[in-house]
Amino acid sequence: MELQVGAKVLLKNTEGKYLIIRRSPYEERGVGKWDIPGGRIDAGSPLLDNLKREVSEETGLELTDKPRLVAAQDLMWPDRHVVRLTYIGMAEGTPILSVEHDAFQWVTFVEMEDLENLDTFIKELIDDGTISETTHG
Repeated sequence: MELQVGAKVLLKNTEGKYLIIRRSPYEERGVGKWDIPGGRIDAGSPLLDNLKREVSEETGLELTDKPRLVAAQDLMWPDRHVVRLTYIGMAEGTPILSVEHDAFQWVTFVEMEDLENLDTFIKELIDDGTISETTHG
């Protein structure tokens, strides 16, 4: 079994809305799910540098603050174990999506909470209270 580390970030804008992006058919896993930017980290490169790279690659945005770690989750599949670190950070602008995603929305926390087809692991963090409307202070 392979061990990997992933980093995701819940991006909030100055209007208090959160960025969600929909997975495209580019990758078979999770097509049509609403998710947040991020991905696997490259060994030998600092964690936050990887997170900034993923945000830039997937959305064309830049983080406007130092993101804060809010959760660590174990994602277990038959062939790999992924430790997923979820951050909250700020960003501004209009996303320009990579081929990995085919739509985006800036949503309120309540809209995100009620969204159908939200990524299972983000939904888990909302449902258990790890991420809430007041998490980003």
